[in-house]
Amino acid sequence: MPLDTLIVVDDPSVWPIELPGTELVKARRYLTDPAYQNRRRVKVFNLCRSYRYQSLGYYVSLLAEARGHRPLPGVSAIQDLKSTSMIRTVSDDLDELIQKSLRPLRSDEFVLSIYLGRNLAKRYDRLSQQLFSLFPAPFLRAFFVYSAKRQKWQMQNIMPLATSEIPEDHQAFALQMAREYFRGIRPRAARRSRARFDLAILVNTNETEPPSNPRALRRFLRAAREIGFAPELIGRNDFGRLAEFDALFLRETTNVNHHTYRFARRAAAEGLAVIDTPESILKCTNKVFLAELLRRHRIAIPDTMILHRATPEPVLETLGLPCILKKPDGSFSQGVVRVDRPELLRRQIAALLAHSDLVIAQRFLPTPFDWRIGIFDRQPLYACRYYMADQHWQILRHAPDGSLLDEGAWDTLPLTEVPRAVVSTALKAANLIGDGLYGVDLKQIGSKVYVIEVNDNPNIDAGVEDAVLKEDLYRRIMQGIMRRVEIRKGINRE
Repeated sequence: MPLDTLIVVDDPSVWPIELPGTELVKARRYLTDPAYQNRRRVKVFNLCRSYRYQSLGYYVSLLAEARGHRPLPGVSAIQDLKSTSMIRTVSDDLDELIQKSLRPLRSDEFVLSIYLGRNLAKRYDRLSQQLFSLFPAPFLRAFFVYSAKRQKWQMQNIMPLATSEIPEDHQAFALQMAREYFRGIRPRAARRSRARFDLAILVNTNETEPPSNPRALRRFLRAAREIGFAPELIGRNDFGRLAEFDALFLRETTNVNHHTYRFARRAAAEGLAVIDTPESILKCTNKVFLAELLRRHRIAIPDTMILHRATPEPVLETLGLPCILKKPDGSFSQGVVRVDRPELLRRQIAALLAHSDLVIAQRFLPTPFDWRIGIFDRQPLYACRYYMADQHWQILRHAPDGSLLDEGAWDTLPLTEVPRAVVSTALKAANLIGDGLYGVDLKQIGSKVYVIEVNDNPNIDAGVEDAVLKEDLYRRIMQGIMRRVEIRKGINRE
């Protein structure tokens, strides 16, 4: 059986060790030898001296992606290493870990060498693993500076480390990390050979209100295996492994300023099939965008105003009271308030504007329940009625600290029993976003149907949204993801 793990280097004669289960290849040979062009299910560990634009190392990763191989680093990771904005974002995201790891240092500068996610000093292992996950390149060097003004450490830069640049006293450790790393991936390679493609399902086991409960996740896993995926639940720390998979399915609540968006963006850049796409996350998580989009396409929404000042008079004149105020990126009924009294309106608008330059104000439309129509691949998938929580105006009732106090009842109906206007309006709204998986929330008052919002990554809980379709709901979604993978791989089913 041909080896499926290639180590690509500039000069094999100076590569110091032989790693079982791998094939050592000269970079120029990998780029030009036809024998490597048609191989499938290949992992490429690119250990060239440089990943500079149009260098050998750059072209190894670029052509690996074009051939359907899985390079480490991928081209998107190479670009991220050059991006000052990405480095700044990661420094902010890992701020607590950076301060904790570097606090004992007594200098103003620190250089961290990272060998496949590890450092010679164990106290830096967690920081090394996080940086390797976010910038998945085999060997890295991160530069930190201490700001006396801010009294904290900041990551100033991170760059690939060529094997020739590894300090002599680090070489034995780096080679040992390589041995352990390659020994660790061999069971996964053997497992995947029995399935057609590999599916990553991103979850957060600590999330209090996840989009799928554990029973639903088990059903997704079962459905994925039935149709030919080797599925695996992954978490935030698996960012650096995305190139190992063929598809990514997000089952963690998404937001733009969040690792879920970075997962979707990196997966799309690596050529994976992604549900939902970064474009869907961008569009659905911002209610200002949705309000403008739906209004432009003449899809009915509650009377809506976009506010940028804490002036209540236009709201009182146009919408009246009670009215609804929304954060642009709120989710799960949070960041949404109902205002019943004029004296509270200015205060609530100001409170929301403290966190966002714009706020949504909408006319309050009281109904006993909201419709939720699930849409996938531009087709209706399921229909639910979510009833308001007891003595509350929303489906979910939260405490001031954000914890869930109560939720309303629900029922799931066959699509044939749902008013045609509800389904058709939901479909029109979702199709403006894309062909992914969406949950469209609507209110019906008489014959009039209003779209409240379009959600990417909607709830699919066992016992709720699957009450009509049962296991077939999970199969349909997995089949849709499989079709996307086949299209990307150029596979024709006919």
